[in-house]
Amino acid sequence: MQIFPAIDLRGGQVVRLRQGDYDKMTIYGQDPCAAARDFLAAGAEYLHVVDLDGAKDGTPVNFGSIAAIAKQGGLYMEVGGGIRTEDRIRQYLDLGVGRCILGTAAVKDFDFTVRMVRKYGDRIAVGVDARDGYVAVNGWKELSEERGVDFCRRLFDAGVRTVIYTDISRDGMEAGTNLDLYRELAEIRGLNVTASGGVSSIAELRRLRAIGTHAAILGKALYTGRLDLKTVIEEVGTC
Repeated sequence: MQIFPAIDLRGGQVVRLRQGDYDKMTIYGQDPCAAARDFLAAGAEYLHVVDLDGAKDGTPVNFGSIAAIAKQGGLYMEVGGGIRTEDRIRQYLDLGVGRCILGTAAVKDFDFTVRMVRKYGDRIAVGVDARDGYVAVNGWKELSEERGVDFCRRLFDAGVRTVIYTDISRDGMEAGTNLDLYRELAEIRGLNVTASGGVSSIAELRRLRAIGTHAAILGKALYTGRLDLKTVIEEVGTC
């Protein structure tokens, strides 16, 4: 299982939200590059970065911070948050980012997503963020009318092979992830699913791996010390 420590950016700061609520934000650092170096020193090979400002209104507020992290090298980076045009995709890929994550754009302009996947292949992933089972967009503020699992099936049929699925109700809560959900997603054979939201123990990561989950994102549990990244990587592995 691949382990992606997460850096969420707002106004250039390393932050975490509680259940996707921008009004319930905790700041964990002023230097995203230092956070990335700490993850690398702990043995990380992968990094998940989200521009929360971009996710909310589409503006690349944190582009400079992301560029600086990418310039350091050493980590396979996936980036999401406000990526709604091909120009933005190219800007990130040109920085050396390994994969761009489409979120709101995937829901609101499905044809665009299909075109980007055909053009860039596995360098495009889709972030499926769900509240009460339904896909949320625009920084998790707006609910669509489609169930998250159904949307994942439609994405797979369209050629998407990597999905980062977040159960918003679990995000930032350190209360465990939605294992039943990932069991259901595992039934979509050939879809690489990344678990995100609430992952808070090595035992839980082992269960996700047994289910067949391809990767997991670790956020708040790392910042609070509930999980130690070096230990997680040693116990669960990155393959």
